[in-house]
Amino acid sequence: MKAVMETQERITLYYRAGSSDKVYQAAIEPAGELFVVHFAYGRRGATLTTGTKTSSPVAYDTAKQIFTRLVREKKAKGYTEGENGTPYQHTDKKASGILPQLLNPIEEAGVERLLHDDAYCAQEKCDGRRLLVRKQDGHSEGINKQGLLVGLPETVAGDLRNLPGGFISDGESMGDDYHVFDLLELKGENLRPLPYRTRLVRLVNLLLSSANHPHVRLVETAFATVDKLELWQRLRRDNHEGIVFKRWDAPYTPGKPNRGGAQLKFKFVASLSAVVARVNPRRSVEIGLFQGRSLVSCGNVTIPANHDLPQVGAVVEVRYLYAQRESHALYQPVYLGPRADVAAGECLASQLKYKAE
Repeated sequence: MKAVMETQERITLYYRAGSSDKVYQAAIEPAGELFVVHFAYGRRGATLTTGTKTSSPVAYDTAKQIFTRLVREKKAKGYTEGENGTPYQHTDKKASGILPQLLNPIEEAGVERLLHDDAYCAQEKCDGRRLLVRKQDGHSEGINKQGLLVGLPETVAGDLRNLPGGFISDGESMGDDYHVFDLLELKGENLRPLPYRTRLVRLVNLLLSSANHPHVRLVETAFATVDKLELWQRLRRDNHEGIVFKRWDAPYTPGKPNRGGAQLKFKFVASLSAVVARVNPRRSVEIGLFQGRSLVSCGNVTIPANHDLPQVGAVVEVRYLYAQRESHALYQPVYLGPRADVAAGECLASQLKYKAE
């Protein structure tokens, strides 16, 4: 058992992108006749912060499950094995060459028009991480919003094996599930130039070809005005993140237009990606957004006990009700977690949703 543990139950993962150069270590270690799962993380070459995922020793099978889940989560955030880490911005080795179509936000005044416009369908805006999936030769891999290869939850990877042929899909990753809403390629055919209505039908047919994919789910779509109104009211009543509108006749165009576009979103609760400016006592951090070359403080946010404490310079996602116009401080901020798929330079003050006057 000891020899097996030394080769298989200890791992060092690396992440490198822009100015970030981080390391994460995890290990199963014996504690008497039981086992514990320890971890350490921090900037490469610096003193690492240590901790444990087991408050008391557990059976080996339990420790193995904790260790496997921890490694899977880190790989999904962009960490990889090997001392070169994830040099996405320095080599094409880990870049997919595929980028998603990004949505522009709209004000609530624009929602009413789109609810009654037959040229648009409506879908729930899921509260997850944008994830494209490429399946080829029986192997599946994830692609984040920056076009970089990331790991997939095993639940999703297993379900993808049950779907026939090769394809590239677009969706949102939420925990162990993948909520899919678009299809870019199918069996070598490029579907991007086709209208969204055609791509959606092809996606539905792909999912119907197998009944065994409980963790790969089709995003609900409303077509008629009455159905869009019902979806809008239900999502808002049940405190979902938001709603998305898509033109039926539009092709799939990677990137984000300067304004407008064929795919638009409205969030019921605002969220943003920010840079950690300072780590405070008692598990909170100060966050900031760039305004020109200056980093403007947006106040503090508490880090829940089930999250690792982020380091200065890390990019994190925060949900909030609104920002104060004078101080830019966020009202009722809630920490959602790190954003390995967002560069610090993307954390702009233009994201802020201010309190209505």
